[in-house]
Amino acid sequence: MKVIASTLRKGNVVEVDGKLYVIVTAENIHPGKGTPVTQLDMRRMSDGVKVAERYRTTEQVERAFVEDREHTFLYQDSDGFHFMNPETFDQLAVPKEVIGDGAAYLQEGMACNLSVYNGTPIAIELPARVTLEITSTEPTMKGQTASSSYKPAMLANGMRTMVPPHIATGTRIVVQTADGSYVERAKD
Repeated sequence: MKVIASTLRKGNVVEVDGKLYVIVTAENIHPGKGTPVTQLDMRRMSDGVKVAERYRTTEQVERAFVEDREHTFLYQDSDGFHFMNPETFDQLAVPKEVIGDGAAYLQEGMACNLSVYNGTPIAIELPARVTLEITSTEPTMKGQTASSSYKPAMLANGMRTMVPPHIATGTRIVVQTADGSYVERAKD
């Protein structure tokens, strides 16, 4: 199915010269002079090679038909990350390359959207936010009340983030999965 290049987003799958590519980043660029373009950074599914392409925003690109369906994360082993379709109870093993940096945020029972092409998982969309516990952080300094000051903290998944000074070890916080940044204290 042909689509206009400017409508492509991260996670979409396109077919270029008979090969499938998953879009890693998509950016529409509107220069002051000249034609607007869409910059696509893509990863070839067959061998994982990254490619950068530029299309005019009105240019047509062949988009591959991909089935997007919610799956539940079960566990991780040497074969990869295992997910289950909650409707059919079919299990699917997803390789580490498809998950990428998001692997640190996966939690047992978490619902994720998996993109599957001909029975092969090609992309994953994690929830925008996850709740994690802080395993270690610096103690609060007396009189440190400036709202713009943050201190480093280690999360239960092994990732580091910056938190406000009032957050202590053992506190559960909400974190953005896109960049690992602190959002708020968990309300549970």
